[in-house]
Amino acid sequence: MHQGPADEPFELTAVELRLHRWANALLADAPEGGTRAKLVEFLVFGAKQAWACIFGAAMLVILVVARLWYPDDAVLARNDALVLAAVAIQIVMVVAKLETGRELLVIVMFHVVGTVMEIFKTNVGSWEYPGDGVLHIGAVPLYTGFMYAAVGSYLVRVYRLFDLTFVRYPPRWTTAVVAVLIYVNFFAHHYTVDIRWPLVAAVVALYARTVMHFRVFRGVHRMPILVAFAGVAFFIWVAENIGTASGAWLYPGQVEDWHVVPLSKLVAWFLLMIISVVMVAWVDKPVEPRTRR
Repeated sequence: MHQGPADEPFELTAVELRLHRWANALLADAPEGGTRAKLVEFLVFGAKQAWACIFGAAMLVILVVARLWYPDDAVLARNDALVLAAVAIQIVMVVAKLETGRELLVIVMFHVVGTVMEIFKTNVGSWEYPGDGVLHIGAVPLYTGFMYAAVGSYLVRVYRLFDLTFVRYPPRWTTAVVAVLIYVNFFAHHYTVDIRWPLVAAVVALYARTVMHFRVFRGVHRMPILVAFAGVAFFIWVAENIGTASGAWLYPGQVEDWHVVPLSKLVAWFLLMIISVVMVAWVDKPVEPRTRR
């Protein structure tokens, strides 16, 4: 059974719990029906989404700041400064208790998975990272792992902030098989047949009947999980455009003249989303709406 707005939500950090109680006190007199009630739900939804994005938003801010104001002739290379800034953000998140231990575990997992793929992709020329520095593995600056970690951080935070539950979630072993095939295809398609579209079809078949339930303020809402996947993939694509515009990394066609990342990249981000969701699901097992209290 889902809790009402006055109940303690599922697994918040100490800071989030204080914010939750403050928000409930502020909205205690909010109407329970009508246009104003819907507006309150919408604003709370936006606030929770913004809080869930805090790690990724902080990363985007430092990328843009480094692009606009970091001096080219500084003793500390821009890429190394980005690594140190990313580490500082992570330390602040942990020390200030803005992350749970489970969230930190997911972030480490994303670091490993993302960095391995980055090393390979830069070696085959899929994209490149301009600038010098010593905090690299091959051609990959170490701050790149934090960009993948930002996706993991968002997913875990959304999971608990919105008290997510799922109807007809597919068996986790089947999702794991598809996720492994997706990950392998990111490497193998450079040498063999690209099977991304059959993989997209497999994802649709697996999750077609899955419905996500999420609690905002007073209301519990429902959404087909595939719609949520597509929405998150779109916003990652938007963030990717900000990242490439800042010069954090560039595709071959953007080196001489930056342009918007093609919409076709949404397929890659959609598939990456599945890897991300499966990793989170092995840390936070998806549950039916009636099993969480």
